[in-house]
Amino acid sequence: MNTLNVTVAHTGNNYCAMIDGVDNIMVTGNSIDEIKANLVSAIEDTKSVCQESGIPVPELLCEPFELNYHMDVESFLNFYKDVFSKSGLERLTGINQKQLWHYASGGRKPRREQVHKIESALHHLGKELLSISF
Repeated sequence: MNTLNVTVAHTGNNYCAMIDGVDNIMVTGNSIDEIKANLVSAIEDTKSVCQESGIPVPELLCEPFELNYHMDVESFLNFYKDVFSKSGLERLTGINQKQLWHYASGGRKPRREQVHKIESALHHLGKELLSISF
């Protein structure tokens, strides 16, 4: 099964998603769930239009595939701004709140080490939350 990478980016008012290596498929949405639904619909529409028009279906969409979503730090911080406060993220990651604000505004891009720090802290939190039961 192929893994297709989907890049999700913050556009100011909402989010857009594109499949890496597949031209002409781009969707927007206000949530990850909406983006996922819109992307599945766009893939099906693209296949249908290609078949009706006699145009070859993009090769990556011909075989079974799964979608793997990627988001940059700016998009993540904006998408989850109502879930994670900057002070909470500072406690989790050790990255100063002011720096996180710069990343969220797009004014600065984090170095690879900072991206890894954020990602590791969030994965650790996720594992910790999965271990809790009530």
